[in-house]
Amino acid sequence: MIDRFSTVLLDMNNTFMFGADKFSSDQDYSLVYHQLGGIMEQSRVNRLIQAAYSYLDIRYPDPKYRETFPSLREAFLSVGDDDSLSEGDLELLIETFSRHELGIVPPEYAASIERLSQKFRLGLVIDIWAPKARWIETLNQCGVLPLCEATSFSSDCGMVKPSPRPFLEVLEEMQVNPQDAVVIGDSVRRDLGGATAAGISCILVGGASHPSALKSVASLIDVVNSVAIAS
Repeated sequence: MIDRFSTVLLDMNNTFMFGADKFSSDQDYSLVYHQLGGIMEQSRVNRLIQAAYSYLDIRYPDPKYRETFPSLREAFLSVGDDDSLSEGDLELLIETFSRHELGIVPPEYAASIERLSQKFRLGLVIDIWAPKARWIETLNQCGVLPLCEATSFSSDCGMVKPSPRPFLEVLEEMQVNPQDAVVIGDSVRRDLGGATAAGISCILVGGASHPSALKSVASLIDVVNSVAIAS
């Protein structure tokens, strides 16, 4: 399926990280916020985090923001109430948001990526809204990040998929031509759309399918299992 490519660019959420984006109207974000030492009242914390999430969620699919996506800090400042947020409270809100946005990498997926790295050069093209520090820590802990030659985090660059630019910038850093790479992701709009715009092939996983995709496969693990990797 992918043996003709030299390089694999991986999406993250619902591709090899799961259980992310724990945001809903009944979520009590203040539990984490207060564990971090914050002192704002419960209702205000919950209102601000849900408002910041909604602010970004509305803009995420809008082509107008594709390469100028607001930061989480900008979102909090835009939805803040009449009482200005202190820098300390803003940092705690951002950290609370990060912990709700972050998912987990199951060991079997980390192992599959390690197997993939034995045959392909790897890069990551990741959309997240919070600063990347907690993801860097998590991806290092599970052993995925050291396997990757280049990464793009949207909260760093302000560009979100399906912009082709994050894909192309990762390939440029790796000095790989688009025709020599394949994207593996779970979203028709973001992963297939961005890859196609960049001239890169795409395999869809997680139940997503589209005629333009190179292949639609149940999971990343199934993709890796289809590849002949010398032991």
